[in-house]
Amino acid sequence: MKGFKKSIRRFTSLTLAALTAVSLSVSAFADEPYESYNYDNWEEAIPSQSAYTVKDVIGGDYMGLARLSDPTDPLFYSEEASDSLSEAKDFYVYNNEELWIADTGNSRILRLDSDYQLIGCYYTVTGTSEMDSLATTEDGTATYFNEPQGLFVTTSPSTGKLTLYVADYSNSRVVRASVDSETELTLEQEYVKPDAALYTSETFNPSKVLVDAAENVYTVVKSVNTGSVQFEADGTFTGFFGANRVEVTASVIVQNLWRKIASNEQISGMTRNVPVEYANFDMDSDGFIYTVTEVSTDTDAVKKVNPAGYNIWDNSVGDEYNFGDYTTSVYDAATSTTYSTKLTDIAVNDDGLINVLDYETGRVFQYDRLANLICIFGTTTSSADQAGAFSSPNVVEMFGDDVIVLEGSKTRNDITIFKRTTFGENLHTAFAYYDEGLYLEAVPYWNEVLKRDGGYVYAYIGLGKADLKNNDYKAALDKFETVYDRDDYDKAFEYYRNEWLEEHFTAIAVVIIVLVVLLFVRWILKRKGIKLIKRKKKQKEAD
Repeated sequence: MKGFKKSIRRFTSLTLAALTAVSLSVSAFADEPYESYNYDNWEEAIPSQSAYTVKDVIGGDYMGLARLSDPTDPLFYSEEASDSLSEAKDFYVYNNEELWIADTGNSRILRLDSDYQLIGCYYTVTGTSEMDSLATTEDGTATYFNEPQGLFVTTSPSTGKLTLYVADYSNSRVVRASVDSETELTLEQEYVKPDAALYTSETFNPSKVLVDAAENVYTVVKSVNTGSVQFEADGTFTGFFGANRVEVTASVIVQNLWRKIASNEQISGMTRNVPVEYANFDMDSDGFIYTVTEVSTDTDAVKKVNPAGYNIWDNSVGDEYNFGDYTTSVYDAATSTTYSTKLTDIAVNDDGLINVLDYETGRVFQYDRLANLICIFGTTTSSADQAGAFSSPNVVEMFGDDVIVLEGSKTRNDITIFKRTTFGENLHTAFAYYDEGLYLEAVPYWNEVLKRDGGYVYAYIGLGKADLKNNDYKAALDKFETVYDRDDYDKAFEYYRNEWLEEHFTAIAVVIIVLVVLLFVRWILKRKGIKLIKRKKKQKEAD
């Protein structure tokens, strides 16, 4: 068995090496601004075709932010209004029709149409706040936003109005407001620091916000590591949701054992092992919440949390899930620098595509709804002046079929728009069929994928499963063997063995019967021979 596995490894390695050479030559003609790669079944990085390429990079000038300082424009705010983004922390795609931006450094909310043109801007929210310390307009009827960092936009199921939720970071509140016009918001509800023994943090600085179908509000709060803070629609604090676990390491185990026998003085000097707070989250159309944690950790780095608060992607109880680069660090040859993975945002669209943004490397990792890695694109921080590269990427989203990344650093404030390549179009169509179990329908698209990237693992797996559906088990075995897919190979081999036994049952039965008859005849002849020998022996003794 070991020799068999080694042979497969050798064969596959040689095959992929040859195909990689072809892929590299094709990629050279594509002239992409970043190197694309993927992973094989040994978790080794291999070159791949680009599924996305840079469509455009846009800033405040393209968006038309100069309108805010033009006295003749309906969106005029003041002559000093900034015409560029400033350390923007979040954006939200509403109905694939509008893009809302938390322009944090300018303490305002921007509203763009599908062409990324400014159609609204909000500096204040009208209504009486329960917080006395907030800055208000001269007439006292509205309060100003102060470094908003998170957004959520929806049509309220209770009022039917377009409703905006803002994580108003430096005002220590989450705002729910109805959108009345291109410049006016009306305050409906504030969510503030809970007055409850369960909430132990001294501060309440919300950075991200989500809302479910029942209008429950979830917010990520700086310094709170027990999960997102949850409120009912009316502002009632209901607890925490989806806390990360403590990563179990050797030092944690030793310290927990030592605590059982240590004195109070010794315990007070120990480092506390507490969960790590997550950086960002998103919600899919089914109400599952996806969270991402920035620090390097193998525990709960990316989670899919069900309504009960449990992580569905728990490696300790089932299948293995990997997110970001498989290695703990990434080496950038251009700068001779090693980067540690730092996953900073996650976005899930209505088709179930999952995008995870790595802050350190500037890469976007895209997965299907089953958490299978589709593609990787974007580039490291070493060439941040180049399109498709980032220095401080904050947010990733999908706007239609495009993937957009928000750069909110002090030196760059823009949005990079990635569009699908022909390779990417075939990939996404193939995965869409694959995830629905329509393996035969995916075949022509997998074949197109292999024409451009002969080493793409899931193409072989998808074609192998199509062969299984066609009852062509031998062909399926060959494809699974090519990419060393052991689980599917075992299933295909079981089907192949059963099919072979069924097809050759008559011949096998005849052979078995003949063998039994021959053995029986041999046994009879042997007994007769023994009896004849005994008879001759007795006769000889009698003579």
